This record gives sequence, structure tokens and C-alpha cells, in this order.
Amino acid sequence: MLNIHNLSVSFGGEYLFEEISFRLNGGDRVGLIGKNGAGKSTLLKLLSRDMPIDSGTIATEKDLKIGFLRQDIDFEHGRTVIEEAYQAFEEIKGLELRLDHINHQLVERTDYESDVYHQLMVDLNDVSHHYEILGGYNYQGETEKILLGLGFKREDFDKHTDTFSGGWRMRIELAKLLLQNNDVLLLDEPTNHLDIESIIWLEQFLTNYSGAVVIVSHDKMFLDNVTNRTIEISLGRIYDYNKPYTKFLKLRAEIKEQQLNAQKNQEKEIQQAERLIEKFRAKSTKASMAQSLIKKLDKIERIEVDEDDNSVMNLRFPISVNPGKVVCVIEGLSKSYGDNHVLENIDLLIERESKIAFVGQNGQGKSTLAKIMVGELKYKGHLKLGHNVQIGYFAQNQAEYLDGSKTVLDTMIDAANEKNRSKVRDILGSFLFRGDEVEKFVKVLSGGERNRLALAKMLLQPFNVLVMDEPTNHLDIKSKNVLKQALQNFEGTLILVSHDRDFLQGLTNKVYEFKDKKIKEYLGDIDYYLEQRKVADFRAIEKKQDRPKTKVQNTTQPPLLQDQKKLKSLKNQLGTLESKISTLEKQLADIDHNLLIEYDATIAKPNFFDKYQDKKRNLEKLMKYWEEITMELEKLTE
Repeated sequence: MLNIHNLSVSFGGEYLFEEISFRLNGGDRVGLIGKNGAGKSTLLKLLSRDMPIDSGTIATEKDLKIGFLRQDIDFEHGRTVIEEAYQAFEEIKGLELRLDHINHQLVERTDYESDVYHQLMVDLNDVSHHYEILGGYNYQGETEKILLGLGFKREDFDKHTDTFSGGWRMRIELAKLLLQNNDVLLLDEPTNHLDIESIIWLEQFLTNYSGAVVIVSHDKMFLDNVTNRTIEISLGRIYDYNKPYTKFLKLRAEIKEQQLNAQKNQEKEIQQAERLIEKFRAKSTKASMAQSLIKKLDKIERIEVDEDDNSVMNLRFPISVNPGKVVCVIEGLSKSYGDNHVLENIDLLIERESKIAFVGQNGQGKSTLAKIMVGELKYKGHLKLGHNVQIGYFAQNQAEYLDGSKTVLDTMIDAANEKNRSKVRDILGSFLFRGDEVEKFVKVLSGGERNRLALAKMLLQPFNVLVMDEPTNHLDIKSKNVLKQALQNFEGTLILVSHDRDFLQGLTNKVYEFKDKKIKEYLGDIDYYLEQRKVADFRAIEKKQDRPKTKVQNTTQPPLLQDQKKLKSLKNQLGTLESKISTLEKQLADIDHNLLIEYDATIAKPNFFDKYQDKKRNLEKLMKYWEEITMELEKLTE
């Protein structure tokens, strides 16, 4: 289908990748991975012919159709969503014009016995037959099906494309690609602007897609669910295995271990041969044997171990000052954009050290509420920030606020103050901008590199509440893991707007779903939320039937006073337990940190290991007790 042979690309005299070769076949669903700046998007541009090749060849089958989802989308002004989506059917639309023209002529003509009229009838039959073969009678229904799958509502179909945000316009472009019946799909970060439900729909679509797909994505779960092959670009080389992402990593590690063992064995053989050469060289009777061993050594092909690019950023979010117990109080908050009512009468209380995820379909108000909280948007209702609250905000399009004409270093220096200006180079170094890289202009950075710079810039401002809107867009998987680790260690209040399930797992303990201008609270992590949403969908009818019965029970059997007392007691115990657990977890985290930094000095403390194990055992007991109380509370509140 598509054959890539000895492909090379260089920038400024340095190779991005050199003489790489691979083949794409029908049914291949390839995850193209690598760190930011490795050349993933460049490779997609080469495959789509958007960029010229430095050297090598890309051979394709005749009439091969390649669809490319680019990051930069430019629509023709004045088209509606449905009209733009119909652009996927260029040939069908052309046949429709021909059919209209033929039918118009047939209506006007009366020379039914003429050769011209007969030819029109022949043309009508031929064009109609071709139109039917191409799916001309089904494309409108197929278009609506794809648009609905990607999150559009029927009332959106007749709205102009320029009234939608960049994320929704990207969905229209994705819909066009999925409708074009391409042989090869090249998708550059397709999930960046999709909500969870749309990602699940796209996974199902691509899993059943018969052509070849090459996907650049940093969503591990998406790659595992969709791909059957992984190609990694690392240090100018590629590593290609018929495994999805997680299995690929495991296989790569096993192969590298085998290479290391083989290399060690070979080194032993070489050293043994060298010792014999030295021993025989001095004796004239053994000189020929020494020469024979030397020739044998020269012919040995040295085993090489695959190199890994293990450079990762170093990230830590320090708290500026401790805020009050209540971080933010929202009462009766509403927000509209003209006639579009996004939020209506929202009530929300956010307490110190909360870890919250905002989820829901795009356009439901997640980013809107985040912007309201940081003072970027006006609103109706009441919002009050607590004592000493300092908010750090990472916007969804944070990287777009960077000035492309500035260098990386100038960007940071201009954002710094007198206290932290001297630390700018150290901060940049921890975000992998080292040496001459700080002199790069922002406009030449990849999307992931820009996001890293935006994160670095954010650290120049003090905060104890962190609001992050889609922070993982464009970040490579290693950088995402570093960011996730930093957020897990963040001791302040965290609010995350994200569609990345894998990233959200283990980061938050409370989920707010935005839907139909309201928000709904789920007291659990993202997995709990997804589980509950599925249950809610399947049991909607049952709940309606049970509602009258529930009302009777609630009115005739109010909770007993003793139950209320027990409920209050359990809640007090739970609060005390959570405080103890938090203190112990922080102590253990500090010990683990000290072990990494000063291992010898830490373990030299009297009875260190006994005390360390005691803390761990104590934490396990508290967690078990916490689970028991939580279960009791659930029974009382059912």
C-alpha cells in the first residue's frame, strides 16, 4: 500500500531521522510515538506530500487516497457545518451537478425522437449508475451519523463553521476525513479536542476501519484500544513492532535486556581472545595463531544496544502560601454567550486541597467556569474566593499566547520578576531547554515544546490553587507522566479540565460532570464516574418507575434520630481519619524524597527502617478503617 525506503530529513544540518524504512499495509493501525520534537508530525507531512523529501523514496499504489488531519484548519467562509462536511464527497457533488443539468435539459426539450435526447437519456442512466455506486443516495445519512458521533447536535448542522471554536472545527475536518473513504488516514493528535464520549466513538470507528491508519497521539489508553502496531522515533532511528503501545514498551524492554546480555557475553569472548593474542604474540611458534585470532576479531560484528532518549523534564509545583479552608464559593452562577445559555444557577463549594476533575462534552461550560474562576469572563450570580487564594491558570490554548518572534529565554525573562529572574535558566533546564536551545525562537518549537515552555512560564507566578484546562495537549507521553507525578505531589487545590482518562486516573477524587447547563457531582475518581454514567444510562427507565414508591417511603418513614446521631459520629471519625492519613502520606513522601536525594545520610538515622515500616503499617490500618467507615456511611445514606 505504502512503502517508505531510506527516508531522511534534516534541519540546520542535523538529521531529525536518517534512512528510515517501513511499509504500511491495509488494516495496519499504527501508533507513531516519540518525544516532543522527534519528528512525528514531520513524518506525517512527508507521507501526505505536504513536505518535500530530503532523500529516500515513498512509493504508493496507483490511485491511493491519503487523508491527513492537520493541526491548522482553514475553512471557506460562509459554509454551514453540514455543507462543509459534504465537501468530503467532491465526486458525488460533481455528479449531482451533472444530474441536475441533464434533468433540466430533459424537462426543457420536446424533441423526444432526436439523437440528442436519446444521448441525454443514456447520459442520465450512466451518471445515475455511477452516482449510486459511489453511495450518492446514502452520503447524507452517513454524514449526519458521523457528525452526531463526534458530538454535534442536529441543530448545529445549519450553523456556520466560523461560529465554532477551533476544537469543534477540528471535529468537522475529522468528520470529512472519515467520510472520504480514504485508503490511508494520517491523524495528528485527533483526540486533543474530543471529550470522553467522542473519543470512545472514534475508537470504535477506527477499530473497524479497513484501510491503514497512522496516529500521532499521547493518549496511552486511546493507542492501546485502537492500534495494532507501534513505530517509535528516537534519536533519529525508528523501532517498529506489531504491538499496541503498552505491549510495545514491554517488548522493547525485553529486547534491550537480551541485547545487553548478548553484548556482555560477546565482550567476554573478545577479552578472552585479546588475552590469548597478547600471550601468543611474544612466541614465534604461536605468532600465526595470534594473527588468526586478530583477523577473527576484526570480522566480529559488535552487538549494539538500542539507545533510549530518556531526557525528561523535572517538574514541581510549590505552594506559595496556605489559603483558608474554603477556596471558592459559587452561588446561582449563570453564563450566556448571546442566546447560547451555557451555565444556569450553578452552586459549588471548593475546599482547600480538593482534587477535582471537570468533565463533559465540549461546549457544556467546563472551560467557561474555569475562566470565570480566574477572572477572565464576566457572569451573573455570586463567586467569592477564599482567604489567601492565589490561582495559577493553564489555559487550553496557553501555548498560543506565546510570542513567536521571541526566543525561549526572552519569553521567560520578560515574564519573570526581580526575585526569580536569576532562576530562569535553571527552570528552563528542568524543562529540557538547555544550552543553545534557549536561543530558539518560539515559532520554530513543536506543539509539545511550546506547552513545556508555557508550563515553565507559569512557575514564575505564585499560586496555591492550580486550574489546568487540557494541560496534556501536545505533550509527549514521558512529559505527561512527569506532569502527572508533579500534580500527584502538589499539596494545594487542583482543578483539572481534561478528556484524557489515563491522565486523570489517580489524580482526582471528585468529578463534576457538565451537562445541560448544570453540573453533577460524583464522589470518586474518573473510573467511578464512567461506571456510574453507564449505569445511569441503562437504568433511566427503571428510575422513573421507582420514583413514586421512593416518595412515599421518604414521607412516611423519616430517618430516626439515632441514625442521625450515628451519621454525624461517623462523619466526624472520617474527617479525623482523613487528616491522619494525609499527614502520614506526606511524611512517607518526604522520606521517599530524602532517600532519592541523600540515601546514605537518611538510612544512617537510628532505627530508620523500623520507623519507616511502622509508618507504612499504620497507614495501611488507617486506610482499612477508613474503608469500613465509608461503607457504613454509604449504607446509612442509601
